Amino acid sequence: MSTHHVSSFDNLPATGFMRQPQVLEVVPFSSATLWRKCNAGQFPKPVKLSERVTAWKVGDVRQFLATMATGAEVS
Repeated sequence: MSTHHVSSFDNLPATGFMRQPQVLEVVPFSSATLWRKCNAGQFPKPVKLSERVTAWKVGDVRQFLATMATGAEVS
Protein backbone atom coordinates (compact mmCIF):
# COMPACT_ATOMS: atom_id res chain seq x y z
CA MET A 1 0.00 0.00 0.00
CA SER A 2 1.44 3.35 -0.94
CA THR A 3 1.93 6.28 1.41
CA HIS A 4 -0.80 8.15 -0.49
CA HIS A 5 -3.32 5.45 0.41
CA VAL A 6 -2.29 5.41 4.08
CA SER A 7 -2.50 9.20 4.49
CA SER A 8 -5.89 9.25 2.74
CA PHE A 9 -7.12 6.46 5.03
CA ASP A 10 -6.06 8.45 8.09
CA ASN A 11 -7.98 11.48 6.81
CA LEU A 12 -11.29 9.65 6.33
CA PRO A 13 -14.14 10.90 8.48
CA ALA A 14 -15.32 8.58 11.25
CA THR A 15 -18.79 8.25 9.78
CA GLY A 16 -20.72 9.21 6.68
CA PHE A 17 -20.54 8.29 3.04
CA MET A 18 -17.89 8.32 0.33
CA ARG A 19 -18.50 8.74 -3.38
CA GLN A 20 -16.56 6.65 -5.91
CA PRO A 21 -13.70 9.18 -6.50
CA GLN A 22 -13.03 9.28 -2.74
CA VAL A 23 -13.08 5.49 -2.49
CA LEU A 24 -10.63 5.19 -5.39
CA GLU A 25 -8.20 7.48 -3.55
CA VAL A 26 -7.87 4.96 -0.71
CA VAL A 27 -8.13 1.56 -2.41
CA PRO A 28 -5.32 0.06 -4.50
CA PHE A 29 -7.41 -0.74 -7.56
CA SER A 30 -9.25 0.83 -10.52
CA SER A 31 -12.89 1.78 -10.93
CA ALA A 32 -13.64 -1.37 -12.95
CA THR A 33 -12.02 -3.56 -10.29
CA LEU A 34 -13.96 -1.74 -7.57
CA TRP A 35 -17.26 -2.66 -9.22
CA ARG A 36 -16.11 -6.22 -9.97
CA LYS A 37 -15.19 -6.67 -6.30
CA CYS A 38 -18.55 -5.21 -5.19
CA ASN A 39 -20.45 -7.60 -7.46
CA ALA A 40 -18.35 -10.55 -6.26
CA GLY A 41 -18.91 -9.66 -2.59
CA GLN A 42 -15.21 -8.91 -2.08
CA PHE A 43 -15.77 -5.21 -1.33
CA PRO A 44 -18.65 -3.56 0.56
CA LYS A 45 -21.72 -2.89 -1.56
CA PRO A 46 -22.57 0.78 -2.09
CA VAL A 47 -25.75 2.42 -0.86
CA LYS A 48 -28.12 4.15 -3.27
CA LEU A 49 -28.72 7.60 -1.73
CA SER A 50 -30.91 8.85 -4.58
CA GLU A 51 -31.66 7.98 -8.19
CA ARG A 52 -28.28 9.24 -9.38
CA VAL A 53 -26.17 9.11 -6.21
CA THR A 54 -24.37 5.99 -5.02
CA ALA A 55 -21.94 6.00 -2.10
CA TRP A 56 -20.14 3.69 0.30
CA LYS A 57 -20.36 3.85 4.08
CA VAL A 58 -17.05 5.11 5.46
CA GLY A 59 -17.13 2.49 8.22
CA ASP A 60 -17.43 -0.31 5.66
CA VAL A 61 -14.48 1.03 3.64
CA ARG A 62 -12.40 1.47 6.82
CA GLN A 63 -13.16 -2.12 7.84
CA PHE A 64 -12.19 -3.42 4.38
CA LEU A 65 -8.89 -1.51 4.46
CA ALA A 66 -8.11 -2.66 8.01
CA THR A 67 -8.77 -6.26 6.97
CA MET A 68 -6.50 -5.83 3.93
CA ALA A 69 -3.76 -4.33 6.12
CA THR A 70 -3.75 -7.39 8.40
CA GLY A 71 -3.42 -9.68 5.41
CA ALA A 72 -6.66 -11.47 6.24
CA GLU A 73 -8.85 -12.85 3.48
CA VAL A 74 -11.65 -10.43 2.62
CA SER A 75 -14.98 -12.23 2.31
